[in-house]
Amino acid sequence: MYKDAGILLESGTNEIEIVEFGVRHIRFGINVIKVREIINPVTINPVPNSHPYVEGIIELRGEVLPIVDIAKALKLPPSDTPEKDKFIVTEFNQQKIVFHVHSVTKIHRLSWKQIEKPSELYQGLETQITGVVKMDQELILLLDFEKLITDVNPDFGIDVSSVKKLGERKRSNKRIVIAEDSPLLRRLIGDTLEEAGYVITEFFENGQDALAYLESIVAGNKAIEDQVQLVITDIEMPQMDGHHLTKRIKENDKLSILPVIVFSSLITEDLQHKGQMVGASAQVSKPEIKRLIEQIDALIL
Repeated sequence: MYKDAGILLESGTNEIEIVEFGVRHIRFGINVIKVREIINPVTINPVPNSHPYVEGIIELRGEVLPIVDIAKALKLPPSDTPEKDKFIVTEFNQQKIVFHVHSVTKIHRLSWKQIEKPSELYQGLETQITGVVKMDQELILLLDFEKLITDVNPDFGIDVSSVKKLGERKRSNKRIVIAEDSPLLRRLIGDTLEEAGYVITEFFENGQDALAYLESIVAGNKAIEDQVQLVITDIEMPQMDGHHLTKRIKENDKLSILPVIVFSSLITEDLQHKGQMVGASAQVSKPEIKRLIEQIDALIL
């Protein structure tokens, strides 16, 4: 059994701990922070008319949790030795979900700089993974668990329509920089910001590119507050994570005035202190997009 080792990582070091697991012959990874525990298989109760990826539900310490078969989701064959399979109990996006995998091997501590953006070469998996780690002359693929659960149940994802409840919005001339590695979430966040009147946006795939853009502005002796009014960042991104990006912004005398909102599936009560330690102005859990807009309003309007 495993629980919460990732909380021991310091904030802003640009490091990540991943649990390596296997499905058939392919090695995958999941951020330790998402993992509550790892258990041996227990009895699964089927649920009629459920999504094809959902095997059913299990009861764990009084909680009823859905179980998602990773092999089915990735269109891979089932395990040859199901008695040796593992269940990874996770919590993110304010949801608890169990993932059925074929093996769990070890925990790796890495720098985000070791994690590369996926190319289109990964056996049709490129839309399912957010990063690739080269290790021991093999590859570990970081699965896009947020996309996976949104495929299973769209209600778990960002609801752009919730912004309409804020009422009619005026167009804003404030410029917002967003660091987010998921193409799906970049589109959804962009649509939401536009719906909320924030139509001047700059998107980057990771914290490193976003920081380079901000530094290039002040390198030209321009006041950052005249060019950019707010930064929104995910936490999990290749090359540079959101906590390290926030720390770098706040340590730079020419950038530190910028408000930074951390918008991530990893925002929980246990992990709020990580964002506070690096100077985040606000922290919002995905998928609470309406609350994100309210925080933007409070910081720059």
